[in-house]
Amino acid sequence: MVKVLKSLGVEVDFIEEQTCCGQPAFNSGYQDDARAVAERFLSIFDTTLNDESGKDAYIVCPSGSCTSMVKVFYEELFKNSPELLNKVRHVSQKTFEFSEFLIKVLNTVDVGAGYKGVVTYHDSCHLLRELGVKDGPRELIKSVKGVKFKEMELHDACCGFGGTFSIKFPKVSVSMLDEKIECIINSGADTLVSADMGCLMNIGGALSRREIPVRVMHLAELLASRG
Repeated sequence: MVKVLKSLGVEVDFIEEQTCCGQPAFNSGYQDDARAVAERFLSIFDTTLNDESGKDAYIVCPSGSCTSMVKVFYEELFKNSPELLNKVRHVSQKTFEFSEFLIKVLNTVDVGAGYKGVVTYHDSCHLLRELGVKDGPRELIKSVKGVKFKEMELHDACCGFGGTFSIKFPKVSVSMLDEKIECIINSGADTLVSADMGCLMNIGGALSRREIPVRVMHLAELLASRG
């Protein structure tokens, strides 16, 4: 992601003090623990945004789930804390998922990438359902020179990961994953692209264990390719 952003003339800074956004605890029902971690996130990034000159400072994240935590669920987490809600709204409006940032902020679709292969795309749940991001990643993929894009069936169906869901309900999770793997194979693609590492680890692990020759890539990896 950093490589792509820098190639587009974006100055990138990584705040070493940052930690988790709090989503794992929040999704597991531990709201107090999630709130403590989220407060740290807000404090660090709100301060950084206030320190930046002008209006061109943004938070860019290569994950739809982390981005949706900040933009959607922080409001619920801090609904009884008016002072923190102000920070939430300030940070939230400056936070973008990677593909959304490229298209909505940089107004860019073609980043000069090149990749030879048949690519299909998996819609991660939070990116699609919470942030409503669907067409952007596909436009970015189709702009890559040498790529043939093939839409798979059930592209918007969950892969079965869902964080702790896959641990609590392994049989249901595996059944959902089996369905997703079948759709990938039937698409004829040699490469699967998505925008969330949880989905990619889940799907990629299954493909590897079953020795299915389909490469798994994050959208940022595809857009950073030059060959």
